[in-house]
Amino acid sequence: MSRNIYAEKNRWKWVLFVIALSIGAVTMWYTNNFVRKLREVERQKVRLWAEASKLLANVGDNDEYLGFVFQVIRDNKTVPVILTDAEGNINGWNNLDTNKVQRPGYLENELEEMKAEQEPIEIEYLEGERVYIYYKDSLLLQQLQWYPLVILLVMTLFILIAYYAFSTSRRLEQNRVWAGMAKETAHQIGTPLSSLLGWIEILRTQEVPEDMLGEMEKDVHRLNVITDRFSKIGSMPTIRPEDIVATTESAMQYLKARSGRKVDFEFNTPEITESVQVPLNVPLYEWVIENLIRNAIDAMAGAGKICITVRDKGKQVQIDVQDSGKGIKSTQWKTVFNPGFTTKKRGWGLGLSLARRIIVDYHGGRIFIVRSEKDKGTTFRIVLNK
Repeated sequence: MSRNIYAEKNRWKWVLFVIALSIGAVTMWYTNNFVRKLREVERQKVRLWAEASKLLANVGDNDEYLGFVFQVIRDNKTVPVILTDAEGNINGWNNLDTNKVQRPGYLENELEEMKAEQEPIEIEYLEGERVYIYYKDSLLLQQLQWYPLVILLVMTLFILIAYYAFSTSRRLEQNRVWAGMAKETAHQIGTPLSSLLGWIEILRTQEVPEDMLGEMEKDVHRLNVITDRFSKIGSMPTIRPEDIVATTESAMQYLKARSGRKVDFEFNTPEITESVQVPLNVPLYEWVIENLIRNAIDAMAGAGKICITVRDKGKQVQIDVQDSGKGIKSTQWKTVFNPGFTTKKRGWGLGLSLARRIIVDYHGGRIFIVRSEKDKGTTFRIVLNK
């Protein structure tokens, strides 16, 4: 069920991504198409302006079209133009920055830019004189070309901020749920646990065999450890330097004594000759190791080999927990740490999620699957800073 939920979640992410990509593509296409049409309109406007200029030079003062010609020339208030003679000398300009025109070389630079963008419009007067009109896109058209990119950038920024805010809010809510559940669980276990300790003392006065009481005390102590772990999950635990090798081996030995004979355990510390101190909360760290070992035993169906290796990497320590189980699909290497993800029929899917929370949030480390092959096993790796 949980696998379907996370698969559906990833599917929706891709659907939303494709929709966003489609919106961006349509926006770009529409704007570029609009810019292309507007550029053609401006080109026609320049041609009309050129024809009006030609007509103005060739009509008399009493021509009935003179007012119309002047109106056409005045209407061009947006498209920058430069007029040159046949030798390339600048004879006039229009719609350029009047302040910049005074600068040496400004008109020449603008002319070169116009030559690179558009073919000039040639005007031939009655006397045979030729004039060339160079032009470029108006400022409005230039800004419009960047408009879709700006809109997409703003939309992307907004989506990223909204996603970050939503993710942060959801993570804080999950943390509150984790803390509340952990504290309530510790409280619920703690009440009968105190009574059990009292009953053990009463039974001791009734001459009950000490070996029986000893086993009961071990189980009660185990419950006390579990309660302590849950209480630490619900608050910020105390971290202090501990021997990582001894702590890891102790956690392994505890489960080794309670596992079947068909499970072989191996503990390796290559090139480690002395104590390696790492900031730890021992009960919580042991909980992580126990969770990984239990998952390994389940993956091997109660028969196989578990190898734990601790390596000193200078500023970091690596702890590998390797099993010979059925393996995990590469597509599930990250989702196995999600709350509720489980491949067991009656599993809750909280073990690895708790392990990641303990290692990442409380110890500032990392936990991940370093390798996994079908029917050959899986290796989980914990990386802790010294």
